[in-house]
Amino acid sequence: MNTATPAAGPSLRSGRCCILLAALLWSTSGAFAKVLTQPTPIGADQPPIEALHWLGKDFPVQIACYRALFAGLVLLLTVRRGHLSFRPSMLGMAVCFALMNFTFISAQALGTAANAIFLQYSAPLWMYLAAVCFLGESGERRGTVALTIGMIGIGVIIAGGWQDGELLVVVIGLASGVTYAAVLIFLRVLRAQSANWLTAWNHLLGAAALAPMLLWLRPPTLLQLAVLFLFGAGQMGLAYWLVARGLRVVGAQEAGTLTLLEPLLNPVWAYLIAGEIPAPETCAGGALIIGALAWRYWPWRDHGLRHVSA
Repeated sequence: MNTATPAAGPSLRSGRCCILLAALLWSTSGAFAKVLTQPTPIGADQPPIEALHWLGKDFPVQIACYRALFAGLVLLLTVRRGHLSFRPSMLGMAVCFALMNFTFISAQALGTAANAIFLQYSAPLWMYLAAVCFLGESGERRGTVALTIGMIGIGVIIAGGWQDGELLVVVIGLASGVTYAAVLIFLRVLRAQSANWLTAWNHLLGAAALAPMLLWLRPPTLLQLAVLFLFGAGQMGLAYWLVARGLRVVGAQEAGTLTLLEPLLNPVWAYLIAGEIPAPETCAGGALIIGALAWRYWPWRDHGLRHVSA
């Protein structure tokens, strides 16, 4: 007879701290992007990391690739042999993740961190719209209200980008939100598979998809590789492990609310690191998007709502 008892999970307080710490790590993405692309005391922007020149812009393909690679290698350590599996839809998910990672990093490097993070956080709104329009799920009042408010916020940011001549950067940021929504939908479809395995798969395949573009580019310096390792392993890999641990005891709705700390702090770190100040339209539109998500996922009495987290 086996008398061994299963390992105890984290307490509710510890679970909440894990999710808040994950959100704090996620919020530093803009700061890492600025350290690698703009002058800071660290000096990691010199020599400039070679980028992919396209449409008159320098897309930071190396940053996106190495970030996903280092995160995937760290996350692979959490995967057990029994977790390994394959479904054809995982290829589509990996493609969407690669596009999401590339457009998100590009939006942060080419524009403001606030613009990028607010537009990527439109993903739950697109996901709700897709679930109602294409997956046959019934809509509900809170989701529809949040969608309406969030779309107004997106419109405000687009209008600001149009006026400032940065519409392409806004479109890139918006693409990161749409592709992130696609990743979330794939995760819902594949929810029977190991979350650790799917997350590691996304990062490693996302890096592999971008790797061929690096063949003609000068590799980063050792200092830049060290920053990229922290960017991927800490800001992404460790954060995903923390949120997975926290979700063992924290409800999905509460977790979705707690992670709203990320878009609130992301512009703050970018300002402290690079003195970056977002445009008024970005702040106004971002406030509407975050307000819509807070309304959507705040744990009110309606416990029938569910939040799917990446």
